[in-house]
Amino acid sequence: MIQQTLVLIKPDGVQRGLIGEIIKRFEQRGLKIIAMKMCRVERSLAEKHYTEDISKKHGKEVREYLLDYITSGPVIALAIQGSDAVRIVRKIVGSTYPGEADIGTIRGDFAHVSKEYAKKKNQGKNLVHASETEEDAKKELALWFSVDEIHDYKLAVEEHIL
Repeated sequence: MIQQTLVLIKPDGVQRGLIGEIIKRFEQRGLKIIAMKMCRVERSLAEKHYTEDISKKHGKEVREYLLDYITSGPVIALAIQGSDAVRIVRKIVGSTYPGEADIGTIRGDFAHVSKEYAKKKNQGKNLVHASETEEDAKKELALWFSVDEIHDYKLAVEEHIL
């Protein structure tokens, strides 16, 4: 099933010069970038993205950390499309927790395990966000992109992979 999903290259990924490497991982897997932009995230957008549900699930401290982190520098927002895109993208990205991410995933290869991680199970600077479910992807894409910012086109390889 063809799906669309959101990926955010967070400020640490941008600041460390990993934009191209991260995008390359998705393209090499045959996924299609259908929208992309660099932006500084306003607190209001960050609060819509990281909802109060995070506070309920992980605590207010974690949500505050995420809000501060995502607004600390420029972010690259990507809309990615492909067969089973939500699951495939999550697999490419790796575990949310850098210390648990498998080698070969974006987080396993590039994320740093922070000092906070050693103290408690903290996400640390994990480079990217990827929508968890298809429902989350639809909500998140609508937050980050207008309909006219998403583009449909054919990749040359699509006849071989679809």
